[in-house]
Amino acid sequence: MRRRLAAGNWKMNGRLADLDQLAKIASAYPDPACDMLLCLPATLIHTAAARLSDTSVMVGAQDCHCAASGAHTGDISAVQLADAGARAVIVGHSERRADHSETNGTVCAKALAAHGAGLTAVICLGETLAERDAGRTLDVIGAQLAASVPEAAGAENTVIAYEPVWAIGSGRSATSDQIAQVHAFLRAGLVERFGTQTGTAIRLLYGGSVKPDNATEIFAIPEVDGALVGGASLTADDFCPILAALAAAQD
Repeated sequence: MRRRLAAGNWKMNGRLADLDQLAKIASAYPDPACDMLLCLPATLIHTAAARLSDTSVMVGAQDCHCAASGAHTGDISAVQLADAGARAVIVGHSERRADHSETNGTVCAKALAAHGAGLTAVICLGETLAERDAGRTLDVIGAQLAASVPEAAGAENTVIAYEPVWAIGSGRSATSDQIAQVHAFLRAGLVERFGTQTGTAIRLLYGGSVKPDNATEIFAIPEVDGALVGGASLTADDFCPILAALAAAQD
């Protein structure tokens, strides 16, 4: 059975004082039934990793450069993130794809860099509202899966997160049927590409306005192994109920 994962994405939020929220989460779940990952702004990673070193909460990053070092002013490499204490890094988030014109090829290169640095790559896929309304959801997701996920991907270094762009931060979540359709498609695609053993072992997360009041329903959907949570991961009061729902689903 795949161990479930709750991954938080703080995006461009949080300062040192806000790390108290992580301590509350860690103390509430000293021996959790699911994995916990919080992807923080780069400014907080080193301090957070040190504070959480004796807990079950893993610290991650939100992006990395595809090169290990070099003349890339303002960028951060996967090697540097690992050195700061990160265990994972999000790549290909729709906000990076849209705001920074990242292509599937760029995302794949970043995932490879993450793997090379010993980090888990949380690779994000998702369609826009226009693409869904045009009936192109599975075509878009299939193309992203094929071109964004490296050949060396496996359960030990890769997590796939389906985040419909139109649901991120909108307060609107995809329906259970919509989520189930895409996750079943992703699972089939992974099995076809990597074989049954690897394809069934890679975890699939859902992201897109996951909140305490819809978490239980989402986690009951087949092939949903957890969530990539945005705004609701910023406070223990919001994130802990999601963790509780995921732990119950694990059982």
